[in-house]
Amino acid sequence: MTETHAPETQWLNEEETEAWKALVDLSVRLPATLDSRLQRDCDLSFYEYMVLAMLSEQEDWTLNMGQLAQLTSGSLSRLSHVTKRLESSGFVSRTRGEKDKRQTYAKLTDLGWEKIVASAPIHVAQVREVVFSALDCDQVKNLFSTVNAIRPQLN
Repeated sequence: MTETHAPETQWLNEEETEAWKALVDLSVRLPATLDSRLQRDCDLSFYEYMVLAMLSEQEDWTLNMGQLAQLTSGSLSRLSHVTKRLESSGFVSRTRGEKDKRQTYAKLTDLGWEKIVASAPIHVAQVREVVFSALDCDQVKNLFSTVNAIRPQLN
């Protein structure tokens, strides 16, 4: 019988470990911070805000649910639950495709537009305060290039 050995683990060095811990901390705390403020001041979760924002950027305020899930970095299941809540609040409507009835589309309503217009200044001010006020121009460029170097590795 032939023994197979797993390759030896290539552990993170000290610098990589510290960078990893900082990234994990940021990836947990930043969304929670943004979510808390949006919940308190706008009665929206961060994810609900992102759904409304992505729809508002479309010329006809409409997106296929699959595209919307990609743009909001969420699963179709999560998006379905959130759009159901947004629909019950009158911010979004959902319709089936005219040509392909298997497709579902989310559309921002006029009330949803009013909600995003009222919420966006609050959200942007917090993003500026929490993220960009701590960075100079070079750090913003480095942040952008670092994030874009990692993105292709993700599903």
